[in-house]
Amino acid sequence: MRRAQQSAFANPVLVGAMTVLAVLVAVFLAYNANQGLPFVPTRQLKVDIANGSNLVVGNEVREGGFRIGLVSDLRPVELANGQVGAQLTLQLDKAYGKVPIDSTASIRPRSVLGLKYVDLEKGTSTKYFDDGGTMAIGQTSVPVQFDDIFKTFDDKTRVAIQQDLVGFGDTLAARGSALNDTIASLPQLFGHLEPVARYLSDPSTELTRLFNGLEGFMGAIAPVAQVNAQLFTDMATTFEAIQRDPAALEATIARSPSTEDVTTSSLVAQQPFLSDFTTLGQELTPATSELRAALPQINPALEIGTRTLVRTPSLNANLQQVMDALKQLAQAPGTNIAINGLTSTVSILNPMVRYLGPFQTVCDYWNYWWTYLAEHLSQPTQFGFAQRVMFNFANASDPDNVGQAGAVLPSGSQGGDELLHAQPYGAAIDN
Repeated sequence: MRRAQQSAFANPVLVGAMTVLAVLVAVFLAYNANQGLPFVPTRQLKVDIANGSNLVVGNEVREGGFRIGLVSDLRPVELANGQVGAQLTLQLDKAYGKVPIDSTASIRPRSVLGLKYVDLEKGTSTKYFDDGGTMAIGQTSVPVQFDDIFKTFDDKTRVAIQQDLVGFGDTLAARGSALNDTIASLPQLFGHLEPVARYLSDPSTELTRLFNGLEGFMGAIAPVAQVNAQLFTDMATTFEAIQRDPAALEATIARSPSTEDVTTSSLVAQQPFLSDFTTLGQELTPATSELRAALPQINPALEIGTRTLVRTPSLNANLQQVMDALKQLAQAPGTNIAINGLTSTVSILNPMVRYLGPFQTVCDYWNYWWTYLAEHLSQPTQFGFAQRVMFNFANASDPDNVGQAGAVLPSGSQGGDELLHAQPYGAAIDN
């Protein structure tokens, strides 16, 4: 009698071997799932980002909530601005398609336990990243993460929060009725706030310029943050001194309402001035814009002026002595007599100066006289210099000279030129 043929799957050894093989394959696939499913074609994209934000290799890449790839590499790099950031290497399924060059990427929390994923948002450009291309840091962002928020609640912060809660509890204790009154008054307050908000939202208030100015102000004080910190430290000393005299502080607070009333009425009176001051500021705007170009010329003058100001105290001391001496001179009895006599002298000299003035202003006689005097005493001798003397003798060899009587021709018509030994200009005053 023949034995019935058994099935191959009835062999327990074979079944066990196949089970072990299936488990090994499943473990292999699960282990390599972080690097992507095997035999799935992928496309590589690198992303420069300011902060890796606790991403790890194997985190998912998603778009619209669907998984499209994995983070295969994460390493620090030096960015174009010189700072150190992170570069992510993404393995994207080719079925996802090419990535437009105007796409953006950000790191999002996947759970409150700190698990992250890369959120890729496709752009609309017709140009695409090449395989292995890099997305610039300007197209990436790292929002505030939950773990960053949780890190703020360290031991010191938690203790401070507990103390704040105790303080607020003591503040609100037994003040329930007052709190109810406050809540009941809020609708009326909001009713008054509505016209205020409407006024502030009007473009004529230029509220935007206010915030722009505040931004510039904050940017200006940021470099002196250490100085401001020292200022607050010194202010603590001031407040400590105020604390030592509570009665004076109480009196100051009690008188503040009346002071504010006076200030309010003063502001009404100052309104025209403030309006004119606003106009002045607007008119000074062109000059202010030109000030930046003029600063290279102004700064050296200010530097020299600063060094000069150091010598000002000694100048003031000497000037004080001069002013004291001038005061004594002014108080002297003979000063008025001298001034009166000087007035008489000027009155007497005035006609003479008026007469002699044209001889100098018109003919320059004063300078000519000294010029000719120097030349008159310039004849060199063996003893020094002597006076030049020129005798007015006529040239005997010259016919019809100035010394000959009965000349028939003008002087100098046949000989040398006659020299003028006199002032070349006539009198300034002819009468």
